[in-house]
Amino acid sequence: MYRLAVVGATGLVGSKMLEVLDRKNIPFSELTLFSSKKSAGTEVMFKGQTYTVRELTAEAAAEPFDYVLMSAGGGTSLKFSPLFEQSGATVIDNSSAFRMEGDIDLIVPEVNRPQSNRTIIANPNCSTIQSVVPLKPLADRFGLERVSYTTYQAVSGSGIAGRNDLANGEKGIAPTNYPHPIYNNALPHIDVFQDDGYTKEEQKMIDETKKILQLPELKVTATCVRIPVQDSHSVAINVTLSTPATVEEIRDVLAAAPGIVVVDDVKNNAYPMAIHSTDRDEVFVGRIRSDESLPNTFHIWCTADNLLKGAALNAVQILEQLHTIRSESHV
Repeated sequence: MYRLAVVGATGLVGSKMLEVLDRKNIPFSELTLFSSKKSAGTEVMFKGQTYTVRELTAEAAAEPFDYVLMSAGGGTSLKFSPLFEQSGATVIDNSSAFRMEGDIDLIVPEVNRPQSNRTIIANPNCSTIQSVVPLKPLADRFGLERVSYTTYQAVSGSGIAGRNDLANGEKGIAPTNYPHPIYNNALPHIDVFQDDGYTKEEQKMIDETKKILQLPELKVTATCVRIPVQDSHSVAINVTLSTPATVEEIRDVLAAAPGIVVVDDVKNNAYPMAIHSTDRDEVFVGRIRSDESLPNTFHIWCTADNLLKGAALNAVQILEQLHTIRSESHV
């Protein structure tokens, strides 16, 4: 039984983490909920019990926990995750703070397993997670040469502020989170721009894909777009394989892979859509077709719930994976 803490428990992802913990019936002996000072004191119902959310402080991070699910932003994670780690906890961090650190594992349980001795484990970017789930079985079967992403990301990826901009934009209210209106619009701008013209979100997808798949020489590029959809990200993946493949072979490989649902019957207008993946755990893939402009290259369209598989669910799956690994080590 675990002494478990959830940091950021009142946010969109933190709330989803609690839902997943409940649904999966994750065992714990103690549960502590943390938030910023602003939200401290909020009461949260979980499994029929009322929990009062506490302010996260250095003193609190020194308390004994087995696992900490962290969803409170990069600055908070940089400050507090090492404190939890020093106190003996394993931290599963949803921010980008530690993802590219060499001694920190970046984990998608369908794809890879922790290898490092560090007890901070990073949850990848939401769009990266749903993309590497189908890329991994293709890499294993055919090898990968190149990946090009175009994302269509829901406003909930920006938290409550993103949802508010979408709702307020419909009423003609100016945005406070995005630099331009998101209602009835598409913004090719997620996170800040870098000197090379790419955004940090695009760079995250490029770097994280290589790290998770352990393919440092893989050619990867990305364009990330925010669209006026409430939940679930969509990603157009253009992938060049190392060895010859057919559309039928790709479809069969993906259908047999864990965590994937293939929806690919265009004659009957059946393909993945955000409205179908919302509130679902799986990654949905379809529109699988050959790219005639490049040899051995294919288009794959995928959707997934960014708050579930793209964040909260993946974190809880990492917790389950760690429990399995530690159970195996004691056999």
